[in-house]
Amino acid sequence: MSIVLSLFLIGISLSMDTFSISLSIGSFNISKRKILLFSLLVGVLHFFMPLFGFILGEKIVNFLNVNVNFLLGVILILIGIEMLISLFNKEEKHFDLSIINMFLIAISVSLDSFSTGLGLSAISSNIVMSGVIFSVCAFSFTFMGLLIGKYSSGILGIYGNILGIILLFVLGIFHLFA
Repeated sequence: MSIVLSLFLIGISLSMDTFSISLSIGSFNISKRKILLFSLLVGVLHFFMPLFGFILGEKIVNFLNVNVNFLLGVILILIGIEMLISLFNKEEKHFDLSIINMFLIAISVSLDSFSTGLGLSAISSNIVMSGVIFSVCAFSFTFMGLLIGKYSSGILGIYGNILGIILLFVLGIFHLFA
């Protein structure tokens, strides 16, 4: 039971960046269909990324020599810049959450679950159960973040959008220097 609790707490911690980004994205009048689709995509990637991390292990990290936090920071800042541009663009009143953008954002918030998968064998031998727990947490936090962002933007108006953009920049800078 303590393993399940540990995995659940790890799943929550892996979902916090997803929740923050979802709050920001939700403030840009995202349709309910895209909210569900994006949440499902993040959930699915949070299932598979730890599995890939577990299977591929340190070989890929050593071969590619990738700093996952730096990559995530750059992606978050670029998303923030795109959202800032769309805020000042009078013709477009919403953030373009296309399939490509959804996939890129979902990959960026799932990279930490890939790195978690690298050390997952030290916590649990049941990798599928770990993936399911991470997936459910990520889906739930993404869905809640998008809904809260969507409905709070009506109350907060442009200030909610600005707050979401600032949050993306802060998260991006944090990951750049983490």
